[in-house]
Amino acid sequence: MRHTRIKAAIAVLGLSLSLAACGDAGSDDDGGADVEVKENAADEFDDGTYMKELAEAGKITVGVKYDQPGLGFKGATDDIPSGFDVEIAKLLVADLGIDPADTDATTWEETISDNREPFLEQGKVDLVLASYSITDERRQVVGQTGPYFTTGQQVLVKSDSDVESIADLKGEEVCSVTGSTSIDRINEEGAKGVGFDSYSECVQKVLDGTVSAMSTDGSILAGFAAQNEGQLKVIGDEFSEENIGVGYSLEHPEMCEWINGVLEESFENGSWEKAFEDTLGPSGVETPDPPTLDECPAA
Repeated sequence: MRHTRIKAAIAVLGLSLSLAACGDAGSDDDGGADVEVKENAADEFDDGTYMKELAEAGKITVGVKYDQPGLGFKGATDDIPSGFDVEIAKLLVADLGIDPADTDATTWEETISDNREPFLEQGKVDLVLASYSITDERRQVVGQTGPYFTTGQQVLVKSDSDVESIADLKGEEVCSVTGSTSIDRINEEGAKGVGFDSYSECVQKVLDGTVSAMSTDGSILAGFAAQNEGQLKVIGDEFSEENIGVGYSLEHPEMCEWINGVLEESFENGSWEKAFEDTLGPSGVETPDPPTLDECPAA
């Protein structure tokens, strides 16, 4: 399978459809597309593995974003978050024989960029699917595998801005979320990275003029541009490649092969494609080929 970038040069007006879908997702009890929950899943896992422990307990906690339309979003009246990250998480949860639509069995924990590693290290969550870029540094403290999609960093500015690329922002303050790789990329490009706790807060700082621009994955920015149609726009070419993966605890290294197996199956049986089309597809962006999975570390 070809390692394909999800282009963030998404037509912002087209994304309005995606956001409308995201806003309505929480009105349904299941929070999104149905998945097939595997029966007798615990019997398929070896004794002593964390997967068997979760399957036997029938409960799991998954860390996701709440403020990224199309990827991980939860409105005030939603029972379950919606978005591409969430749909991929549902496939993993269902493979354990746990119903992702049952809020007594599956806890969807809001996980911001700055607490993804701590939550995994502390055991507060069992998995993280929260626009989680795979990096060598993060793999020193948590497990990461995938990727299940690839994107690139761009810039969000006011609609009346003359800025055309990150190169036009040298020396100026550009925000992203604290703990994200985006801050590092901003600084590398000569701008001054400023971190906030959430993407929504960062967007507001652009809108009120506190900072000149925001920068993170283009797919995230396009969602906010559509949400603030006529006020914000995404500009410039991608200036990084971000491989988005699944986080797990290094205390359970056996999870890597299991996660990759579920992802590989989703690539082959069409469920990955359906998840993409149901969440990001309405924007008009072409459905890419699934990316090539990283190999798991040797046991």
